[in-house]
Amino acid sequence: MANQHTLQLSKTEAENLRKKLAARAGYEPVSRDYTDFCFEGPRVNVAYYPKKGKLLVQGTGADEFLEFVMLIDPQSGVSAVSGKPATAEAKAAAVSKATLDTTPHFGVDESGKGDYFGPLVIAGVYSDERTAEALVKLGCQDSKAIPDDRRIAAIAAKVMALPGVAYEVVCIGPKRYNELYTEFGNLNRLLAWGHARVIAALHEKVPTCPRALSDKFANEWVLRMALKKRNVPVQLDQRVRGESDVAVAAASILARARFVKWMREAAAASSCEIPLGCSPHVTKAARQFVATHGAERLNEVAKLHFKTTQKVLK
Repeated sequence: MANQHTLQLSKTEAENLRKKLAARAGYEPVSRDYTDFCFEGPRVNVAYYPKKGKLLVQGTGADEFLEFVMLIDPQSGVSAVSGKPATAEAKAAAVSKATLDTTPHFGVDESGKGDYFGPLVIAGVYSDERTAEALVKLGCQDSKAIPDDRRIAAIAAKVMALPGVAYEVVCIGPKRYNELYTEFGNLNRLLAWGHARVIAALHEKVPTCPRALSDKFANEWVLRMALKKRNVPVQLDQRVRGESDVAVAAASILARARFVKWMREAAAASSCEIPLGCSPHVTKAARQFVATHGAERLNEVAKLHFKTTQKVLK
């Protein structure tokens, strides 16, 4: 069953949130009775009911929305909802959410798996006692908590230029993605293949690194078997909310930066809108792409196993 949360918001707080979501990539406004605003985002629906001052957040991505959108920014100490400086206790709580791990390890994360358009990008970053604090100072946090893609691109460039940091980025374009999905039969196996490929490449660059950490996207044995096939002798850890680790956070930023770059280039090359997410607006854009370039070219820009494909082509 989808997660659901109800929060009490003042009109000012609700308006600040409305503006934030209107400017945030991947969130589309939709109509709903008795609401001041309603948005569809990545695996989440957000609606504000002014009569009772309640915000309803529901969907499988509801927990991530609360953690990464309605958060207290650890950089500025400002509430994402109220726009006001947080208390000292709240600031401390926000910072303490992520305990800095300075031991040598690879962090791996991906971008694009929930977007109909675009590639699947998997990135990995090596961090240790020399670089962990530097990554924090660069602003590395889960990319979902950074709504400005220009800032993500700037941080990504600094991460890749940081001395002592090894990294790997694998961008699986839609055409290749569709082939691999057919070969593997499900997304978890495809993700495991991609994560293992990134970890193997990082292991070649830093063979002394003892372990790798990723977000928990499937049963651990799926990724363990993929690593075993590649003969990569590293300890594997998977963690819910893995992006709280600075190396995983840095990887999420590299993946997001590459994903957004691909999307912009594809939109320019096709002279069509290539939006983020998987909302009705995305379906409309996909139909326009098919009308312009033909259904046979949809696999060049979209992940065809999504149910959106049926809506586009029917």
